[in-house]
Amino acid sequence: MKENSVEEYQELDKINLAKELTEQGILIFCKNLVKNYEIGDFIVKAVDNVSLDVNDGEFVVIEGPSGAGKTTLLNLIGGLDSPNSGTIYNQGVKITDMDQESLALFRLINSGFIFQNYNLISTLTAEENIMFPMNLSGMKFEEQRSHAVKLLKKMRLGDRREHLPFQLSAGEQQRVAIARALANNPPIILADEPTANLDKKTSLFIRDLFKELKSSEKTIIIATHDDDLIALADRIISFDEGKIVEEKQQPN
Repeated sequence: MKENSVEEYQELDKINLAKELTEQGILIFCKNLVKNYEIGDFIVKAVDNVSLDVNDGEFVVIEGPSGAGKTTLLNLIGGLDSPNSGTIYNQGVKITDMDQESLALFRLINSGFIFQNYNLISTLTAEENIMFPMNLSGMKFEEQRSHAVKLLKKMRLGDRREHLPFQLSAGEQQRVAIARALANNPPIILADEPTANLDKKTSLFIRDLFKELKSSEKTIIIATHDDDLIALADRIISFDEGKIVEEKQQPN
């Protein structure tokens, strides 16, 4: 009888773990994540041996001081960055084993990213920025445009579709960025300080958008200091010096 090779056993372990995570409703599984950055002669431990699960449909807030490593953790979870060591499963797929091309395609379909500095493409209009991920996913042009217009109207930006980013206020740029994150209807939304430096009216509008997304049972992970967003969370994770220092469930 032929014995399985080490590689075959490892592959079986991956399949069994993926199945177990799916059965338990765990959408994100992170184990012993480490991410270090070298700054001169110093090594900064941005994420220091972190393990974390996020359930399907859960709204998680990561809070902590600036420089705690929250953004790095979000980038690792979403596959925008790779850990020095550790394992990440996203929807039953071990993304830490993926090559960059496969990972980029996986991100495009499965995750919507909202950045503190918006990250809009400066040479594209508001409408074109929203159409961009839909174009990459292969959607027909007319469907892209129709969906982009609907999203702009939802963001109360129907009259801004031909504006370039520099012609938009900070709040308008962030609403375009949120529309872009929703363009491919991803099951996971990751947001890094989405209301930072915005006026109160815009912040409350974005809070209401996240409240609606929560009711649609999307899985949401946000790094924020915003009390209005924190109030929506099912679970609050306190993060400091690259580590989880406290977790608490929040009744909603």
